[in-house]
Amino acid sequence: MARLMTGNEAIARGAYEAGVKIGVGYPGTPSTEILENFVKYPGVYAQWSPNEKVALEVGIGATLAGARTLVTMKHVGVNVAADPLLTLSYTGVNAGLVLVSADDPGLHSSQNEQDNRYYGKLAKIPVLEPSDSEEARRFVKLAYDLSEKFDTPVILRTTTRIAHTHTLVEEEKPLEVSLKPYSKNPQKYVMIPGNAKIRHQVVEERRKKLLGYAEITPLNRIEEGEGEIGFITSGISYQYVKEAFPKAPVLKLGLTWPLPEKLISNFAEKVKTIIVVEELEPYLEDHVRALGIKAIGKEIIPRTGELNHQIVKRAVLKYLGEEELEPITSIDLPLRPPVMCPGCPHRPVFYTLKELKLTVTGDIGCYTLGVMPPLGAIDTTVCMGAGIGMALGMEKASPEFAKKTVAVIGDSTFLHSGITPLIDMVYNGGKGTILILDNRTTAMTGHQPHPATGQTLMGEPAPQVDFEALAKALGVRRVETVDPFNLKELKKVIAREVAAEEVSVVVVRRECALLPNQSREPLTVIEEKCTGCQRCLKLGCPAIAFKDKKATIDPLLCNGCGVCAQVCRFSAILKGDDSLG
Repeated sequence: MARLMTGNEAIARGAYEAGVKIGVGYPGTPSTEILENFVKYPGVYAQWSPNEKVALEVGIGATLAGARTLVTMKHVGVNVAADPLLTLSYTGVNAGLVLVSADDPGLHSSQNEQDNRYYGKLAKIPVLEPSDSEEARRFVKLAYDLSEKFDTPVILRTTTRIAHTHTLVEEEKPLEVSLKPYSKNPQKYVMIPGNAKIRHQVVEERRKKLLGYAEITPLNRIEEGEGEIGFITSGISYQYVKEAFPKAPVLKLGLTWPLPEKLISNFAEKVKTIIVVEELEPYLEDHVRALGIKAIGKEIIPRTGELNHQIVKRAVLKYLGEEELEPITSIDLPLRPPVMCPGCPHRPVFYTLKELKLTVTGDIGCYTLGVMPPLGAIDTTVCMGAGIGMALGMEKASPEFAKKTVAVIGDSTFLHSGITPLIDMVYNGGKGTILILDNRTTAMTGHQPHPATGQTLMGEPAPQVDFEALAKALGVRRVETVDPFNLKELKKVIAREVAAEEVSVVVVRRECALLPNQSREPLTVIEEKCTGCQRCLKLGCPAIAFKDKKATIDPLLCNGCGVCAQVCRFSAILKGDDSLG
């Protein structure tokens, strides 16, 4: 019986049906829900690891021990995991291993738009691209067969539109897959140079075999049609082509590394003009042209952002000189820039950092919103863990930065990749100040547990990392803990630690406002006392508005954190009968 599933739900289902026993990853949109659904199936084990590299290394261990294994991450996470991934291509697997790379065309929740199909080409491992949820389920099962048949990890590349869109999915009975026996084989699994040289030849032989498979697999198919224009496409772009030009001939590629050269040539002979439709990079287009086939691609199809059927249709009709579609009627909606939640414990931190006029090297998480007005406190954001190293680099380039710079990093991100740059700062004589914004969860991706929360993905209690003790163990002598809702204390501690002549770590601890039991009595504005100075608006709290030159607080949004009352110089914001000013 078919039922609606998102692509992420379907991937989890496909893994369960394929007999996968181990699921491991790091939460990152748009991949997060895969493991959250997989863990619900009986007889499986799933975990969040501190980062994607560790997740893949756990996955490698599991596959060598004989269990089919699923590893999930978003596209930028594959950069973190690339080191073991490229050598895993050499060692191969024992039981099947599938790595899901969830790419994000359109930058819905990411710092870049990279196209991870190139990782398959770089690592010389198969890349499968489903076009809907049902294909996602089936492709996962096929991926495990491929992984074990060709002794290789397999990348399943999805995009945000596949991950989060619902389509009908057929459910099948899960396979009974036993653990494969482990055999000690250092020539295969120990990549010292002498062994790696031999394994590289194995990888090349595998590539040739995969090329042959690409020509015959039903994952790649020609769909006959009408007209002289044929489309070559893959993934969600296939759906856009079918919607825009339902009768046109199409070469649908489900296996996008290696590519079927003979099949592409055969298709080209059937049509007069080839148009390659794909999101982001001209990955398919370059390959088609390398075969000596003239193709139209990125000169008409956008190279950035998400596509849709209207973009594809308009581009193709314009190229053909035919009547263009009427432009989409714009809807006049108010701008809704992303903001921190009411009661977010990060808000007073960035308010204070701006008050202190500090340079702030930021990181990836909810707190990245500290860059938005009116807070506008963050100077840099590159990738997870980068802020601490960048603060050290700024200090080394110009020592004056040590006295006017802080690095901010979330609790989950610190565990992901903040520990090693902190070691670097201590080891190399830095004098920087690091704020660990500990809101007791991985908030940005939906409150996943991490090694400091005391709970695992399986819902079991777990030891909690002690950030203060960890920082001291890394060699930091100045370690402070402060409540961000105490503005005076927060400002005093940060100012003192920035002025210190050695590395400081300040753990700024307060639970995420969206965790249970964080809501308190809403505050109110005493109209007679409000002078209309608008100082409270500098917090950027969505619960505070201005009406008739007076501040107002929406009681439905306010969660009673009390920070605005501390900011008000006229004691005009009250909680019940008590002024917090």
